[in-house]
Amino acid sequence: MAHRADTTPILRALMVAAGIPSFRALARAAQVSDWSVTQLRQGQIQQMRVGTVTALAEALGLSVVDLLQRFGMLDLAVISQSDNHDSQRPAQKDHRIPALEAEYQRLQAEVTQREAIARQTLQQTAIAQLEPWLLQWPTAVHAIAKNPDLPAKRLIPLVQPVLDLLHQWNIESLASVGAEVPYDPQLHQLMEGSAQAGDLVRVRYTGYRQGERLLYRAKVSPVEASP
Repeated sequence: MAHRADTTPILRALMVAAGIPSFRALARAAQVSDWSVTQLRQGQIQQMRVGTVTALAEALGLSVVDLLQRFGMLDLAVISQSDNHDSQRPAQKDHRIPALEAEYQRLQAEVTQREAIARQTLQQTAIAQLEPWLLQWPTAVHAIAKNPDLPAKRLIPLVQPVLDLLHQWNIESLASVGAEVPYDPQLHQLMEGSAQAGDLVRVRYTGYRQGERLLYRAKVSPVEASP
């Protein structure tokens, strides 16, 4: 079972020691998402990608083993017992390293398995959502090939499952094709001509965003001014 204790105080202490002022600054330093830092704060390190855990450990100035230990993912009692033996028998101090490496490999394998299960679940959900389109679209294409005069508007309802899936994933278009909007270089890509921010442009290919994250800029062309 995933560890879900609130480990924010632990993380704050590590950030102070590393001179990192905020959770967002930690995400930037490690080049990971804000959500990854949130997972760490919620004690869900066991569900995180190994690469993400490694990047966070480096940003905090720790080894991966140290980070796992701080967040309760290694058996501290075993380590402590090993330390006691080490103080009596210095020559055997490194005997605990294989156990730590084995634990890390076990965690890595478990994370990989969780990722595979999550990916499979996502694919199955998407396939179920797209089932009407998957079953009907090939037939529609065949009908068009045999009857080129088939009204295109009859095909529009067949695309609805795709639109529904995008809606579930919080993906939305920036503007409708043909719409005239003020030019924004952050959201729009000129296909021809030139435009200044605020100039009127026409959307030729819509762009998409997912929540606050821009996925694709809309492709636009300048609107010629009336004489």
